Order: sequence, then structure tokens, then C-alpha cells
Amino acid sequence: MRRRKRTRAQALVEFALVLPIALVVLFGVFDVGRLVFVYTGLTNGAREGARMAIVNQDRVSVEKRVQDSSFGATITNVGNVADPVVAFYHEDPNLNDPTANPRCATLVTGCVAVVTARNRWSAITPIIGSIIGPIVLTGRSELPVELVCPNIKYPAYATAAQCPKQP
Repeated sequence: MRRRKRTRAQALVEFALVLPIALVVLFGVFDVGRLVFVYTGLTNGAREGARMAIVNQDRVSVEKRVQDSSFGATITNVGNVADPVVAFYHEDPNLNDPTANPRCATLVTGCVAVVTARNRWSAITPIIGSIIGPIVLTGRSELPVELVCPNIKYPAYATAAQCPKQP
């Protein structure tokens, strides 16, 4: 009888030691899943915004498209002048990074539309959240402009409402 009571007590102590670790691992897996979901939403929003920006350069429309396409994520750089959602740069085939080139003062076909979506993510697990803190996730997409719109030279594309919504 005594031996049986000792093994029960031993199992209870082992369970009490392992349970917190198992819960932290379980919630950590849940947090990683949330992180991947938000990051995927950001990249999807940036890609959809870039697709729209190559045929319709109305910033409000592009920002709305990015926000609407980013499932599960609120874009934090919408309306931020210092860190815009969409920017246009000259395309230089010799450089891999169009942001190293000057901005397009006058939009022409061939400028690169760079759409960036950012969001601050933090873990909901108390221990993990306090260790790693908030993380800024960034989704980015670059595509060359195919049609300059709105464009007063062409009556069919004179206003942003007349521009194509996507390529």
C-alpha cells in the first residue's frame, strides 16, 4: 500500500512540474500561428495594393484596397506621410532595389509602385509576450506602373473613379 501512495504522489508532482511547460509550448504554437496569419494578411494586402497601384495611382483607393485585402491585420502606416503605403520610384534595371533610386516626380509608365503594409504584432501568451515584446511585421510588393491614371490627357481616365480597379 505504501508503494502505491508514493507513486501517486510522484505522478502528481511530475504533472505539476510538466503542466506549465506544456501550456507555454501550446500557447506558443498558437501565437506562432497568429503571427503567420497576420504576416500572410500583410503580404496579401501589399500585393493587392500593388496590383491596383500599377493602373490606378489614387493613393486613397490604393490604401483602402490594402486595408480591405489584409485579412486579420490593421495597417498601421495608412495616412503616414513619413512612411506611406504606396510610393513610386524610377525603375533602374541595374539596381535590385528601386528605393535606392529617386522618387518619380512625374508618373510615367515604367515607374515602380512600391506598396508597404506594416502592423505591430504582440504575443498573447504572458511569458512569451513579455520576453519578445511587440514585433513590427512588414509586407511589401513592387510592380512597374502599366497605366498612368488619373490622367487628364485622356478623357476616359480623367478622374480616379474612371481608372481601372485592378489589372
